[in-house]
Amino acid sequence: MKFATVGTGWITESFIQAAKLSEQYQLVGVYSRNEENARKFANQYNASNYFTDLEEMAKNEEIQAVYIASPNSLHFEQTLTFLKNKKHVICEKPIFSNTAELEKAYQTAEENGVYLFEAIRNIHTPNFKILKEKLHLAGDLRSAILPYMKYSSRYDLFLKGEEPNIFSSLYSGGALVDLGVYPLYLAVCLFGEPMKVSYHPVVLRSGVDGSGTLLLNYKGFVCTILCSKIVDSMIPCEIHGEKGTFVLEDAAPISEIKFHDTHTKESKILSVDQEEQNMVYECMNIADIIETNNHEEYEQLKDWSSIVLRITEEARKQNHIVFKAD
Repeated sequence: MKFATVGTGWITESFIQAAKLSEQYQLVGVYSRNEENARKFANQYNASNYFTDLEEMAKNEEIQAVYIASPNSLHFEQTLTFLKNKKHVICEKPIFSNTAELEKAYQTAEENGVYLFEAIRNIHTPNFKILKEKLHLAGDLRSAILPYMKYSSRYDLFLKGEEPNIFSSLYSGGALVDLGVYPLYLAVCLFGEPMKVSYHPVVLRSGVDGSGTLLLNYKGFVCTILCSKIVDSMIPCEIHGEKGTFVLEDAAPISEIKFHDTHTKESKILSVDQEEQNMVYECMNIADIIETNNHEEYEQLKDWSSIVLRITEEARKQNHIVFKAD
């Protein structure tokens, strides 16, 4: 599948490397607002075309799909531009700022006969599939704690008085939508949509959350999600059931899964070795869905994206965290 990219940051480089590793993609174009950056990026990754105009890029007949990794608030308009020109879109998480944008984008994709995906790497990995398949071993679930807390170097700039995109309401930033979506996706994909959501953030002077605790109420248990871009955490993820406990080294990537049996007190490793470039799994899965026209799996991914975005939107509303895109 011939694809192009929007954005020239490290995450775009990782996607290009993963796409190449999958052997299912060919990079044919890159976009940057800066012509010199676009040219350098294209040369670095042997792309045959570079663009500084999105409309021109969208009309290019060689391009079949586009990977978007621009600032969060730009995702929606850029995605619509490509969907309307019948390009499949793989949009980096968080896919959009709110559910109104999501509904409009899915409608546009359907009208133009193309697919729209949210790039969220952890749920496509072999170890996630193992976890989902083996979850019953824990018996009745009673609690879960899923942290994803990583200090951002951009917070140093924020403390100096600057306002990087990820800490800006103008660009739809904040800890929950940037990092919290990883454990939130785990919860939604494993446990379904919660009955109740409650978010308790540390709100920064820019109006977005630097960190926070998200509580998801399910029948019989509560899932606690910890997210932050202003502190680090060494706590593993845990899922607690009456028969046993799952311990995950991290929410993304899920490099190790250990199951501890409550009654025998024995522990065993359930995980398998994965590719170091773990984005390869989402690349392969997305390509397979497009190539085989797998609507069933596509609809499942759409449903998960919708639930996750509804939760983050509700969490923001509870705390008067407003994006310009709203």
